[in-house]
Amino acid sequence: MTTNSAPSAPLDEQGDTSHLGHGLKVRHLTMMGLGSAIGAGLFLGTGVGIAKAGPAVLISYMIAGIVVIAVMRMLGEMGAAIPASGSFSHYARIGIGEWAGFTMGWLYWFMLIMVLGAEITGASTIVHGWLPGVPQWVIALVFVTFFAVVNLAKVSNFGEFEFWFAAIKVTVIIAFLVIGLLLVFGLLPDTDPVGTTNLFGQGGFMPNGFAGIAAGLLVVAFAFGGIEIVTIAAAESKDPERSIATAVRSVVWRISLFYIGSISIMILVLPWNSEQLQSGPFVAVLSEANLPYVAGAMELIVVIALLSAFNANVYGTSRMAFSLARRGDGPKALGVLSKTGVPTNAVVLSVFFGFVSVLLNWLLPDSLLSILLNAVGAALLVIWIFIVVSQLRLRRQLEAEGKLTLRMWGFPYLSWATLAALIGLILLMLTDADARSQLISTATLFVLIAGLSVLNGRRRRAAA
Repeated sequence: MTTNSAPSAPLDEQGDTSHLGHGLKVRHLTMMGLGSAIGAGLFLGTGVGIAKAGPAVLISYMIAGIVVIAVMRMLGEMGAAIPASGSFSHYARIGIGEWAGFTMGWLYWFMLIMVLGAEITGASTIVHGWLPGVPQWVIALVFVTFFAVVNLAKVSNFGEFEFWFAAIKVTVIIAFLVIGLLLVFGLLPDTDPVGTTNLFGQGGFMPNGFAGIAAGLLVVAFAFGGIEIVTIAAAESKDPERSIATAVRSVVWRISLFYIGSISIMILVLPWNSEQLQSGPFVAVLSEANLPYVAGAMELIVVIALLSAFNANVYGTSRMAFSLARRGDGPKALGVLSKTGVPTNAVVLSVFFGFVSVLLNWLLPDSLLSILLNAVGAALLVIWIFIVVSQLRLRRQLEAEGKLTLRMWGFPYLSWATLAALIGLILLMLTDADARSQLISTATLFVLIAGLSVLNGRRRRAAA
């Protein structure tokens, strides 16, 4: 691959951002990125990662964190130069080819639709425990309907709602880190310093070896997913170029701090193989603090976290579908906007399929849905690889046109190193049976969508 082969076509996403609302502010974008990433992956998925890798899950998070920071920097570079609601899908289209834009857009849409089902199912399951007399599907329907209304409102109202929703989660994470540090050093009543007993006991720091680290990486990849919504939302901000640069810088380090800090507290306070830590890590740690009501209130926070992520992901899927429709890669109806600049049909479609995935979760928990969720497992890795390739191919052209306001560090060496790390990550995952099945499922889904992109290209050429 050489940068000379990068396309010289116009880089702007024609017709995509001209009529969308522009009510989002930098604080909205920042909190949307945090809100989407701090969801099921952190509150529910960390226990799974700890069970697979033990204390060495820290290595999994650090590897993934470094890679995500680099990928987000590259995505931020392209996003600040070419704000587009299609984000990486649009950059893949102009940097690699139309088939790549189609494939990345619909792969991302499919991935988030399945995540929507997991998030709303998790939230409604917890609330059903509080209200056992109310059927779980009714609770899920109420949640889905409410967030459909929120997403159909003008974008500034949505941004404000998500800002405060995500702010609650961020405040709780900070409080968790403070309480956790007090526990580690034995500064709370009736507690003693924990030292490094749990970090190196129970089989050592790497009880499951490198295979455990590899198995934990897919869980970690899922956990970091959602941060890319910042660049999707930037197209609806008042000053996209400045907004996306500021938001990307702040979101990346905050996510890294929250995730790695929280995991460190968990594996220091409790043995990695304790059942409580694996089933509910946040509640398990807070229970050790012996503070009244704190552990019980964590259930409410988990519900808020899941619903906030659901809200942000409905936004992400609807804007991606809208962008695809405007480019001719999806049904034209999805490109229709309301008077307030909201892609109404795209929102309704995303909400509808989110609820369908909830129904599948109840009706076919061990068959169809498990296959679909398996395919989602490594989809983020594919998307990240295409982001890196797009940046490598577009950088020189963006530089020549004077559009760069945010630059990737150490180009092109760090970009190539990130690509090599992602490929190495995939090779490492092939050594684990569960991770291997997810990679195979994702590869199958990728080939299927890529095949549809070829058919769509022929249809467009025939129509032209």
